Amino acid sequence: MDKPPVKMMDPTLAEMGNHLSGAMNILESGKLESEQGKERRKLSWKDIPGPLQGDGQDVVSILQLVQNLMHGDDDQQGHRMQYVGEQGHMALLGHSLAAYISVLERERLRKLTTRILSDTTLWLCRLFRYENGSAYYHEDDREGLLKVCRLVINAHYEEYATEGFTVLSSKHPVIYQSAACRPGLGQHLCSQLGLPLSSLCIVPCNTMFGSLHQMDVALLDKLIKDDRESGKVPLLLIANAGTPGAGHTDKLSRLKELCVQYNMWLHVEGVNLATLALGQISSTVTAATKCDSMTLTPGPWLGLPAVPAVTLYRHEDPALSLTAGLTSSQPVEKLRALPLWLSLQYLGHDGIVERIKHASQLSQQLLEHLKTLASIKTSVEDELNSPVVVFRFSQDNSAPSSGGSVEGYFAGERDIIDALNRWLGEQLAQQVPLSGVDVVELEDEGTCVRFSPLMTAAALGTQENDVAALVEKLGEMIPVLCCTLRFRQDFKDEVLQQASLSYIEDLSWPGLGVVRYEPRNTDLDEDKRQQSVEKINSELLNKLMELDTDLEFSCGPEFCEETNCIFIGMATEDLDVAELVETIGSVGRDIEESGKLLENMTEVVRRGIQEAELQLQKANEEKLIEEGVLRQIPLVGSVLNWFSPVQASVKGRTFNLAEGCLDSTEPVYSIKAQMNTEASPDSPKSSTKRFPGQKLFRRHGAGSDSISDTSSISHLEESFRETAQVQVTDVEEAEVPQENPAHIPEDTASSDQRVPEGQETESVDNLR
Repeated sequence: MDKPPVKMMDPTLAEMGNHLSGAMNILESGKLESEQGKERRKLSWKDIPGPLQGDGQDVVSILQLVQNLMHGDDDQQGHRMQYVGEQGHMALLGHSLAAYISVLERERLRKLTTRILSDTTLWLCRLFRYENGSAYYHEDDREGLLKVCRLVINAHYEEYATEGFTVLSSKHPVIYQSAACRPGLGQHLCSQLGLPLSSLCIVPCNTMFGSLHQMDVALLDKLIKDDRESGKVPLLLIANAGTPGAGHTDKLSRLKELCVQYNMWLHVEGVNLATLALGQISSTVTAATKCDSMTLTPGPWLGLPAVPAVTLYRHEDPALSLTAGLTSSQPVEKLRALPLWLSLQYLGHDGIVERIKHASQLSQQLLEHLKTLASIKTSVEDELNSPVVVFRFSQDNSAPSSGGSVEGYFAGERDIIDALNRWLGEQLAQQVPLSGVDVVELEDEGTCVRFSPLMTAAALGTQENDVAALVEKLGEMIPVLCCTLRFRQDFKDEVLQQASLSYIEDLSWPGLGVVRYEPRNTDLDEDKRQQSVEKINSELLNKLMELDTDLEFSCGPEFCEETNCIFIGMATEDLDVAELVETIGSVGRDIEESGKLLENMTEVVRRGIQEAELQLQKANEEKLIEEGVLRQIPLVGSVLNWFSPVQASVKGRTFNLAEGCLDSTEPVYSIKAQMNTEASPDSPKSSTKRFPGQKLFRRHGAGSDSISDTSSISHLEESFRETAQVQVTDVEEAEVPQENPAHIPEDTASSDQRVPEGQETESVDNLR
């Protein structure tokens, strides 16, 4: 039997695929230009928009421009474009093919688009268990719900197509939405449909029984009855199969019963709809297959870039679907499904299920590890099958998940816990970027960390080792969070005891606390005082940042209400809070005193010079009275001094810049002589001993490494004790007494020598 002839591929399609694959590889690798080209690009003005060139450009030059705009200065910043796999290339190829197919003759185009649309719709309906459904493909994931609302309005108001919004004035339509839905979704629908915001009804979540993220069904029933009694028309209900925040699913079966009872349309959306493709799913998610419409986002679920979202719906009247915009008679619009059509064929049924199953397994792996960590609370709907894991650091694991109780030891700790969890989420996302975790704000729990691999794992390539790394980093950060929370009150108490420091209450700062140095000079006006505060705290921050310590000092977040402050970061277990606060205060006082010295230097030096001139003049007069007039004559004075020398005592003078006066040098020389007399070549030197890896602000014995974690004060005390022990040992081991007389250095005797005449006059001139 002869085999059917194999049709050759269209050369144009093959060439298009090769060009697209090559262009994608070039743009992803960023190796299109040479090193010389990169240098020229740095010095060029090509990033500035300019006029369109008249002679046109070749493909390589255009790709070069696109690459420059995509990557920018990534070579310096270390950021690269995320790698797009083969399935991503298929999706991108679909967009190019759509442009090529659109130029076909009309009849051939109609057959091709009908086949693509019917295949994709059939595959999605079977894959996600939605029988007898139709599909609408759209770029904005809210557009499908918007078209569904138009369909329901046309179905409830038969004269809407001819009369317009005038038919809505007598019976206002009402759209019901859960409080846990996406922010701004209902407002967007009302804006696009031309409905007032009074047509939107926000249904609260449970407060007594069930999940705090599920819609309150009993309250919804009451709201619908009240609206019907007031003459309104209950139109549509938006439910969640995986809330945007915590990933919880509403009671879809009970909501479907209410919609049937009151002739309402039930629309479901959420990330948990992806689990409908698995073999084993929860009954709560299975109920979504009975809804009137659902919105799917296969792009993030499967790691497909630039593929449309899909809204599956059931409706028997194709004319109303066409009126609402859910279907189109234009073949070109049906080509929206082409990227998804290509990608689904490339992955196959098993590949699609495997990706969704892998994401669900990652969530279960993380959830099992979180149960073993102290101070971590999880907020999941079903511990056996929860695609989204939300967790939060908390000192009280026994507290209810609602977060309504007061956590900790002092007022305002709920805000502090939120700030610490925000820091935790940001650090985990930065240190384990392949995990895809992010920070989410929940109304009841507060700030939490969310792990939703269904939305991130396919694009990032998250694996089991990434989850293990995430758990490892989390285990390292929990002690830091606990110590910071415990030391915050101690830090506040220590700062309040310092007169020169003021404690700044900032509950949103995820660290030890915020402090400001206040100058002690209260005579300054408000402007000068503000300038002084800014200058001192700026210099103080620079000094603290230069210290050898594990603490982080900063000027705070970019948008911060408090200014001229020092923000102190996270603390460790061996932190010496008292030493830290004392150091901040002492360094601030030194900066303030040095500033005062510089400010008053001009006046101090001027007054000091005048006083020095008076004292030196007085000293010359006393010398004249003591020695006589004859000795001041040059030739006669020399002869008299040779026959009868005068033992005149010379008084040394030093100029004190801090006080602006002359002091005697006798105390200085007496101390120096005493030190030279007591000094010995064999005596040990007293110096501060620092161990390798020693850091400041560490308490002795607090950490696991007691030697490296000892504070500088403790090292100083130990060094003095060691010096004293060495001296005592030298005395006890000495057997032969020292018979040699004590040697008096020449420096000691030199202080008694006479100063030649005229030296005092020269010192005055030098001082001037």
